[in-house]
Amino acid sequence: MGFSVDMLRGGGGVVDHQLARRSLINEVKKGRISKDSVCDAHPELIRAAKNIGEPSKTVCPICEEVNVALVTYVFGHGLPKNGKVLLDRRDVEKLQRTPYDYAAYVVEACPSCKWHHLLRVLPIAGRRPRSRAAQ
Repeated sequence: MGFSVDMLRGGGGVVDHQLARRSLINEVKKGRISKDSVCDAHPELIRAAKNIGEPSKTVCPICEEVNVALVTYVFGHGLPKNGKVLLDRRDVEKLQRTPYDYAAYVVEACPSCKWHHLLRVLPIAGRRPRSRAAQ
């Protein structure tokens, strides 16, 4: 699932990788970087893109055959070291009820040619304990 900044509390700290994506695609199109070197997504990412990824309207910039899928991984306290794939808004809301902060990584992946790129990193802020002064 791809998430927008509006869905998440703690909107500061969003890192967008669109410029790096555009630059890399231009280098591939110019022949300076081979397609094989950018179409090397891990099989688990491709499986997630095919089975649970959020379909997008963006055509793969490398093979130009199919639309990429968005897969969102979250990392933080109590989660597996390789992250957890967020499936829907309820997953985000569950994390927001904890006292911990998390980072969500939105990745686009092409199930056809195995292109992948990190699009953005978004914070998921957990619930903060109320201070005694506020009580």
